[in-house]
Amino acid sequence: MKKANKEACELAGYIYSFLNDYAPNQRTSSNHTLKSYSIALTLYIGFLEEVKQVTPDKLTAEYFGQPVMEEWLNWLRDVRECSPQTCNIRLASIRVFLTYLASRDVKYLHLSNNASHIKARKTMKKHVEGMSRNAVKVITEQPDPATKTGRRDLTFMVLLYATAARMDEMLDMKVSQLHLSADRPYVTLIGKGRKTRNIYLLPKAVAHVQRYLKDFHGSNPNDDDFLFYSRNTGKTGKLSQTAIDKMLKKHAKAARKKCSDVPEKLHAHQFRHAKASHWLEDGMNIVQISFLLGHADVKTTMVYLDITTEAELKAMATLDDEEDKKIPKKWKADCNKLSAFCGLKAMAK
Repeated sequence: MKKANKEACELAGYIYSFLNDYAPNQRTSSNHTLKSYSIALTLYIGFLEEVKQVTPDKLTAEYFGQPVMEEWLNWLRDVRECSPQTCNIRLASIRVFLTYLASRDVKYLHLSNNASHIKARKTMKKHVEGMSRNAVKVITEQPDPATKTGRRDLTFMVLLYATAARMDEMLDMKVSQLHLSADRPYVTLIGKGRKTRNIYLLPKAVAHVQRYLKDFHGSNPNDDDFLFYSRNTGKTGKLSQTAIDKMLKKHAKAARKKCSDVPEKLHAHQFRHAKASHWLEDGMNIVQISFLLGHADVKTTMVYLDITTEAELKAMATLDDEEDKKIPKKWKADCNKLSAFCGLKAMAK
């Protein structure tokens, strides 16, 4: 194989730095967003490698130009059969990378500028799937309260529903964010942009959290410990999203035998959707709900209005998960494959 050119090595280095340094340390703390960046770049480099037959010695900046990107989007739609929404999410991720690239070297500025002119795919408005109150009740009846793990699962779901928190907000929560001894007990959530909001807790939720603290944090909890922590890393390592997904699906499978309203592929965000719709049904106005959900714009909250008017809801489509493994620790200039050269996992077929 021919030796990779200087520009190819530079681009590969920027891809690695973007995914491993800039994005997690400067751009976002959301694992979901970071994973989206990785998937988009894996698909883009995979497209260059398999469709455009680009090898490390041929990689240049022109392959990140508008014509190639538009061809890639068509390929995502026609070959990968990605929905318009998914295509737009992938495009947004590549735009973020190109903006980063331009910030590191002005010679790449035209790539970022041209990418901004690519039109997003037209999408249909999607309804959000919530859950009935009975579905929430049945799901929370599935963990075994006689076991320590069962009490943990139950507390997580009760607190998730009570606060309508995002998954990252739950997993990032520290013991110090609980204020259970206040006149009106509450929890402080740290949302997007490090913005905080306080959510008051009802006695039932408080009781569950207090028992959980005693079980998992002892009589003298450390304020800096993660509330829900990993058994492998201890209290200084938060529980993983994968572990939560597995737990929720397990309990949902059991709950569906008793209540058909329980989503077959339950995910944490549906507790948030459910709580928002139930707040609305209870007469809370949309501005109050928007604040409690941590939305920057009330228009974002308006989507929840659709939940209460639907008699039957179809399962909400989720992003197709192209991969679930971390990218390699370093890129290698002597790799034959473009994906490996750029420090990326090979694209899934």
